[in-house]
Amino acid sequence: MSSTSADAPSRPRVILGVGGGIAAYKACELLRRLTESGHSVRVVPTDGALKFVGAATFEALSGEPVTADPFDRVHEVPHVKLGQNADLVVVAPATANLIAKAAHGLADDLLTNTLLTAHCPVLLVPAMHTEMWEHPATQHNVALLRERGVNVMEPASGRLTGKDTGKGRLPDPAEIFEFARLLLARPDALPRSMAGVRVAISAGGTREPLDPVRFLGNRSSGKQGYALARVAAQRGADVTLVAAHTADLGEPAGVTVVRVGTALELRDAMHAAAETADIVVMAAAVADFRPVALATHKIKKSSADPDPVVLTKNPDVLAELVAARREGQVIVGFAAETGDETGDVLEHGRAKLKRKGCDWLVVNAVGDGKAFEVEDNAGWLLADDGRETPIPHGSKAQLAATVWDAVTA
Repeated sequence: MSSTSADAPSRPRVILGVGGGIAAYKACELLRRLTESGHSVRVVPTDGALKFVGAATFEALSGEPVTADPFDRVHEVPHVKLGQNADLVVVAPATANLIAKAAHGLADDLLTNTLLTAHCPVLLVPAMHTEMWEHPATQHNVALLRERGVNVMEPASGRLTGKDTGKGRLPDPAEIFEFARLLLARPDALPRSMAGVRVAISAGGTREPLDPVRFLGNRSSGKQGYALARVAAQRGADVTLVAAHTADLGEPAGVTVVRVGTALELRDAMHAAAETADIVVMAAAVADFRPVALATHKIKKSSADPDPVVLTKNPDVLAELVAARREGQVIVGFAAETGDETGDVLEHGRAKLKRKGCDWLVVNAVGDGKAFEVEDNAGWLLADDGRETPIPHGSKAQLAATVWDAVTA
């Protein structure tokens, strides 16, 4: 064991398995995120992976020895000890060959031996060509692993090797990292409990143009809506994400994304997505007002005072969705609140739940680094029957898992 691990026994211990696919280079970014966030990481590649990324790279980034051979340092019994001592095993990329070995208990290298001895959560992140992912053999192996409690992520869609595009791309390392954090905090956070459920989610902040350059907007990054979409997709749901302006969050794996800009565009897209959705979640920060008139040219700065900007109300999208919902459809709203002389955050949330008429309302306190533009979140989950569930501070993926637990119970 390296001195780094010995000096910090309380650090979460992660095994990062790396399969022999071209996406192996992305494992370096995932490794960097894990180590820089305080995790002790041991990289266990396959021989194929070492043809794409050398052991020296993984060793330099992790500070740990790297080998694919179970007979290296055999006195430490690595083929058993690594899996026994891990808090989490992540395999990224997980090739079709590696998934097949894991499903059928084959153990011909250090990584597959580690998978057989791990008692902790295991997250396999597939990456392969579309034909290989969709092949009945691969789908059978994935289903078998999921039945055993292994977390197998849905792959992303996009550019593959060469000129090919389609489903099978390795999800963004930032997304894999968030699921790793989630499983370390909650090993049961990704059950396949939403298979067949159709979900429509809005995320991000709308922008209302003043002229070709300027707009009225807000500080929403879209991270919470994206977390809700990602967790739902990995739980098996069919997810449509209506995304207004967001931070650079990539394309969530297994999610259909509809891009919008203004409140009116978001309204139309959400009504369309809600027509077939079983669950509708309004997590976007929709502008309350928009300018009555849009200047066709950039408004110039001059010595004279500018003309006043006349505003008009935007439609209340959440209230409209509640009014139009089908029987059995569940609607979840979000409320970003601050306390004032009329009440605290929770009191404002209760009033909003009653006023909007949705089934659930997630209430977040905002301001001073809370909720907007940060990685973590906290709040309360209010139900229309009076139940109130505090959501402790944690990652936005953890909050998403708590919401889905309640909504799908």
